[in-house]
Amino acid sequence: MKKQYEYNQLMDVKFEHQELIDTSSIVNECDDKWFNQTLTRINDSVVRIGIVKGEYHWHTHDDDDEFFFVLSGKLFIDLQDKMIELNPHQGVTISKGTAHRPRAPEKTVMLMVETAEIDPIGNDLISV
Repeated sequence: MKKQYEYNQLMDVKFEHQELIDTSSIVNECDDKWFNQTLTRINDSVVRIGIVKGEYHWHTHDDDDEFFFVLSGKLFIDLQDKMIELNPHQGVTISKGTAHRPRAPEKTVMLMVETAEIDPIGNDLISV
């Protein structure tokens, strides 16, 4: 049984094809510490907006790569052997099976691109 986390993760697709995607109201109205909303589906992948502050848990995605791109704020992604710092207009792809923990010291807005089937919670890691 998976551990329950206090994340607000909306996996429904908010915008259909040919519909203007404007995220300003999503960002302005967000009070959650860790919020994800699927914006659109592109073939077998989705684009999600993340509005985050604080730490996520250590986890892996055994079958899926994950792409993070920071729009505003600062995102750290801890790996077992290093830490990646992302500032606005910077991104990184985390390979499937890689243990990682995203964290944001301040309110950070990012885009994520991943397969539509991915479970954002991933596989919990007890120790890293």
